[in-house]
Amino acid sequence: MNRDLVVKILFAILFVGSLFLTPAVALFVGILFSLILGTPYPKLAKKASKYMLQISVVGLGFGMNLHESLQAGKEGMIFTIISVMGVMILGVFLGKFLNINRKNSYLISSGTAICGGSAIAAVAPVIDADDNDTSLALITIFVLNAIALFIFPVIGHALDLTQQQFGTWAAIAIHDTSSVVGAGAAYGDEALKVATTIKLTRALWIIPLAFASAFVFRTKGKRATIPWFIILFVVAMLINTYLPLPQVLTENIVFISKKLLTVTLFLIGCGLSVSALKKVGVKPLLLGVILWVIISVTTLLVVMM
Repeated sequence: MNRDLVVKILFAILFVGSLFLTPAVALFVGILFSLILGTPYPKLAKKASKYMLQISVVGLGFGMNLHESLQAGKEGMIFTIISVMGVMILGVFLGKFLNINRKNSYLISSGTAICGGSAIAAVAPVIDADDNDTSLALITIFVLNAIALFIFPVIGHALDLTQQQFGTWAAIAIHDTSSVVGAGAAYGDEALKVATTIKLTRALWIIPLAFASAFVFRTKGKRATIPWFIILFVVAMLINTYLPLPQVLTENIVFISKKLLTVTLFLIGCGLSVSALKKVGVKPLLLGVILWVIISVTTLLVVMM
């Protein structure tokens, strides 16, 4: 059996197997596969991942309730607005200072400001980011998420933070919802409730950010491309909010969408090359760490006041 056939078979096995992995693991498996063996279908993987990413984002809209999101995060609304806008602006300027690819720094800033991988997944197709930009941004966010999940509860107990204080801090300073929930649960029931509710409000910022991104990254001389999948995401959220759909239906749509997103991350990881890593270096990770430290320390100081 020749090498190319073995690589193709292994690719197919991992593609199906990624359905049973977590998003972060699926991404890393794809990256390792690409760096060690090379992707057998680079063009197909790139095209498929673009559309699968958009479909999965739309499906996730069926898991959001507009009223609950707005009501839940009402107390932290102003804090959320300031943190989101502040991180986006700071990230763009730091990206220029570090001489990082504009789209890469924008994706990292989006993931830090809003809700990690979900925000990157929503913004990447809008700004027409390539797989390298998307992969590097996701790697940065996932690594920092993993660190935060373990060290935040320890820091919270060391500083004797209240359940309310820790929940607010975790919701603003940790990227992905899953890590926010994990950290909140580790700290206490009240912290979990506070963190989850504020996080829901942050997630809604995906919508205006996607539309703003379409104008910021429009090609010179051309009109901005309307991110139709974000419009469908809003429609899905409104349907879930106002129509009496069976819970089992919406839960299954969200479940399938999450699985599709995991497979998509495997394909995105497969698009990362050795040459791209050498070209970009450690700067994207450095940007992610700087933004994360700034938002974490600032938020901690505010909640402790």
